[in-house]
Amino acid sequence: MSDDNKITARQHNLHKGRGALSNPHNRFHPTRVEWDDGIEGPTPVTECRAVNARSIISRNTSPDIPFEQSINPYQGCEHGCIYCYARPSHAYLDMSPGMDFETRLTYKVNAAVQLESELARPGYRCSSITLGANTDPYQPVEKIHRITREVLQVLQRCRHPVSIITKSALITRDIDILTKMAAEGLCSVAISLTTLDARLKRLMEPRAASHQARLAAMKLLSSAGVPVTAIFAPVIPALNDSDMEEILAQARDAGAQSAAYIMLRLPLEVRDLFFQWLQEHYPLRAEHVISLLRQSRGGADNDSRFGHRMRGTGTFADLLAQRFRLGCKRLGLNEHEQTPTRRDLFKAPKPRDKSGASTIKEKQIDLFN
Repeated sequence: MSDDNKITARQHNLHKGRGALSNPHNRFHPTRVEWDDGIEGPTPVTECRAVNARSIISRNTSPDIPFEQSINPYQGCEHGCIYCYARPSHAYLDMSPGMDFETRLTYKVNAAVQLESELARPGYRCSSITLGANTDPYQPVEKIHRITREVLQVLQRCRHPVSIITKSALITRDIDILTKMAAEGLCSVAISLTTLDARLKRLMEPRAASHQARLAAMKLLSSAGVPVTAIFAPVIPALNDSDMEEILAQARDAGAQSAAYIMLRLPLEVRDLFFQWLQEHYPLRAEHVISLLRQSRGGADNDSRFGHRMRGTGTFADLLAQRFRLGCKRLGLNEHEQTPTRRDLFKAPKPRDKSGASTIKEKQIDLFN
């Protein structure tokens, strides 16, 4: 790790409630600004500015991602999860994947109108849309801007299938919509759980909901007839992998019918940000964690190959897969193949005039490398 990525405990204390310990250089900038390490200031506040998106539905061609279409109402994420694989995407917005990612956000103010326009196109082919593929659609700023709810209202009116990935209990706010869609086989929800250790959660994903709140949300949704999947992610060797069996058990008791897991991935800037965080908070364990990660990535810090990036390879990865399979079998999870959301009910909306010229052009990038 380079010296310019190091930070003192004193400086970190000034950033309580944030995940990143620094704001590393944007890899696309030709010039670099070096800040004085002695500068002190308050914890950065969250800024969230409106943008008009020229397109709202992103298409996925990655063979190990189980969806073709996704919508991300927000760019950046206030949850501040230090491990987030989406952090590098902030560099495409001329911002840092570090502190900027969790404090300088954008919301797509025209998301619902743009969605109606794209669904109304004559050549549109209905396929389930995933919310939360990049950043969380129910992060704290959704309480104010309600972009995710507006998108769901469009999908409900059009009877369009949707799947949601979140770690926020705020999703229960929209249970009125989700219950009606689930009754027609039009929606499913996946809630990610990372740890049962409250201290680790506060350090690793500071502004995300507690595991108790996520489990309560799962129970409420499943009781309302919404299909719920538990995702144990990311699995970090020697840090949270010991929680696997108990997380699966508590998720099953909360109504989850299926489960999945994903090994920690460290693409681009995420590597240095995570290693810096690990050395700061778990210095005695850091070397062991990094060693196990590299053993599971063929000796490298990251492995972006399809078929390998989500699970890893090697002894530790194989043992993890066995533990997961046996845990699910014992608990009755994944016993039945998930019923896909229905496509046959889709009714395209009437075309609308495109009012309000676009102010930005979104960059289409592979967020899963």
